[in-house]
Amino acid sequence: MRRVISSAWTWASDRQGMEQPTVDTGVTARLSARYFDGRSGRPHAVQVWIEGDVLCIQGEEVGLRLPVAGVQWPERTRSGSRVARLPQGASLQSPDGDAWDAWRGDTGHRDGWVVLLQQSWRAVAASVLALTLLLAAGYVWGLPWLAREVALRVPDGVEDRVGEAVVAQLDDMVKPSRLSADEQRAIESAWAEVLRKHQQAEAAQGRSVRPSRLLIRASDIGPNALALPGGTILLTDDMVRLVQNDTRVLSGVLAHELGHVQHRHGLQTLVQIGALGAVTSLVWGDFSGLLATVPLWLGQAHYSRQAEREADAHSVAVLRDADISPAVMVTMFERFALYQRCGHDLLKPVATGTDGGGAPACREQAGQHSGQIDLQDAAWGLGFASHPADAERIAFFQAAAR
Repeated sequence: MRRVISSAWTWASDRQGMEQPTVDTGVTARLSARYFDGRSGRPHAVQVWIEGDVLCIQGEEVGLRLPVAGVQWPERTRSGSRVARLPQGASLQSPDGDAWDAWRGDTGHRDGWVVLLQQSWRAVAASVLALTLLLAAGYVWGLPWLAREVALRVPDGVEDRVGEAVVAQLDDMVKPSRLSADEQRAIESAWAEVLRKHQQAEAAQGRSVRPSRLLIRASDIGPNALALPGGTILLTDDMVRLVQNDTRVLSGVLAHELGHVQHRHGLQTLVQIGALGAVTSLVWGDFSGLLATVPLWLGQAHYSRQAEREADAHSVAVLRDADISPAVMVTMFERFALYQRCGHDLLKPVATGTDGGGAPACREQAGQHSGQIDLQDAAWGLGFASHPADAERIAFFQAAAR
């Protein structure tokens, strides 16, 4: 004898996110579907139709009349089976999406605008493009702005501890300076005098200069100067040799780095790259290398164009306070252009009685190419990133020297 499952369920559903149908007062056509009772995985072949506000389900072992208001109709997808969720875990499923959609249409149902957009490849493409542009804008403008705002609000004590941690991690990258004690003393004394005059000039204007300290170290990173969080300025031996121990040029280099310190660009860079690293770690689920890669960040990161311009402008102010012409920075760029052609030979110690260290042929070549400096392929670290264009920066210092 046929066993019939029947029910007189009456309930209403107002669950958010589920579509509420609008039904015709008559009887809809019948649709073949599969009924699952929510207790076993065995499907029942059934016919379904709607009479007024009642959903009728009829099969060999099933006979149900359910209030349409209690049925959950998930948003349809572009392809795949259609599903209607019934009370107590039961459901109706139909592999024929077109037939289901036509049947639902007979009930007076109309898809909402969200569903219509989801079914349109043009709308999906536009959404993807808009999301891409939003993410790009966030990376180019939003993240730097956020990093700046965060960095400006970090207490000095916190930045000092961050700086100490960074310096500690750089121990494997830098070694004690190989310059003589007299050479180091001359650089430190000249810079201390420049810094003293700048501090006096700023104090007269009611402004303060952020604390800084100079470290001279030997390193394999070549001629460079780095401004680290917490005010540490790292000057490499190779930079000293590059400018032939000219303390006025070195003061210009250090004044540029002081600009990064004053504007807390180093901390901004760590905040910005740290935020990117944190997002990446969330995506990949691995935080283990987040802090261990700080030296790598410092070696690869470049300041933004705005940060470099701020540091250049600051260096001009510092040099003027010390009665040094900003033209010394042009000399630095010229020496670096020579280094790009001559390589490490230019950094050899200056021989007594000569007119300068390293590679006479290169010096002659530099004279032939005077005024044609091209540093676009330069790979400076934090101190002298290759943007904005070096030609633009040279023109800026030349104008400032007039």
